[in-house]
Amino acid sequence: MAQRPSRLRRAAHKGGFAAAASSNSSELLLRRALAGGGLRGRRGSSGNSEPEARADERASDAFGVCRQGPMDKTEIESLRERVRCPALLEKEGWKLDRRESTRRALKYRRDADIIIVIHEGRGWFDPLSSAKGDVFSLAEHLGSDGFVAAAKRVANLVGFVPSSPVWRRRPKLVLPESIAARWRSRPRPSSGSPAWRYLTEARMLPAHVVQNAASAGILREGPYGSLWAAHVNRNGIVVGWEERGPAWRGFATGGAKGLFWLGDAKAPRVCITEAAIDAMSLAAIEAGRGATAYVSTGGGWSPATEELICDLANRKVHHVAATDNNRQGEIYADRIRAITKETSTKYGRARPRTDDWNDELKAVVGRLSNLSLATAG
Repeated sequence: MAQRPSRLRRAAHKGGFAAAASSNSSELLLRRALAGGGLRGRRGSSGNSEPEARADERASDAFGVCRQGPMDKTEIESLRERVRCPALLEKEGWKLDRRESTRRALKYRRDADIIIVIHEGRGWFDPLSSAKGDVFSLAEHLGSDGFVAAAKRVANLVGFVPSSPVWRRRPKLVLPESIAARWRSRPRPSSGSPAWRYLTEARMLPAHVVQNAASAGILREGPYGSLWAAHVNRNGIVVGWEERGPAWRGFATGGAKGLFWLGDAKAPRVCITEAAIDAMSLAAIEAGRGATAYVSTGGGWSPATEELICDLANRKVHHVAATDNNRQGEIYADRIRAITKETSTKYGRARPRTDDWNDELKAVVGRLSNLSLATAG
């Protein structure tokens, strides 16, 4: 026996969905969206994202039999606007990972799978594959067989409100004069000084890298042989500093995190690390590459830090997530990738073979030393 066409398909062949009328409001919305005279593609519309345009093309292909001329997609856009990706994920049992989410990138998990929601809920991508798109493509990614099934699945969620993450309000940045005064009061590292010896001996940084950073005014001598590495805001003002030493690790009391920045302010490529010493270590490893800035988030992810990275993304700077080779490093890399996805900015991932870039530098220096000894022998 031949398989009977579905009610939706039979209605579509009749030129509309009036024959398949239902009291279900979500199904009514879907019928209106897919009825003859609906779904007109506007691929040139300035408000459309690429995933949305692809969804509209699939809709047009799926319902080409209904088409009697230009097809209005107003109802599909309404459905897309009324149902966002978090609603679909939450309804399907995905859980929001609040600790690893930001305002711009919501990370959802189900077992070992991950979906990151961007564009204020309108878009998504899978960090473990190349899959991405809008709410309709997400429904297909989650198992809907084609656009028709995906649209119906989305329509059934009209009126469903997902739980919203509670974000802490960012405190107003108050820069005490004491921060600037404390920074100015400390000398820059110089050859043979305690901080210089700490960086060149304990951390094995080349002297020329330390000298470049000191000459740029982003390093200071801290107490007890420690180093201060400046964090600046979008105006280039020092708002805090990383503190590292033989027996001390912390951040400036009363200071704020921005970015530690080593290199040209207008560099087209920026490597983002988790510590100033890692940034300087990677600069030493990539010696001679040029046209690259090396920055540090200071081992955290403050709202101000995120804004600075977004500023770079808006400038279309090539972002390289050079975070640590561990779970926390992958979390930060995912956040950087989410920002670049949102702005269509070039993204890359650089992992040290060891845990962090300073350990990697030490390993490189050790191999070179062994090679020199072997050659001399």
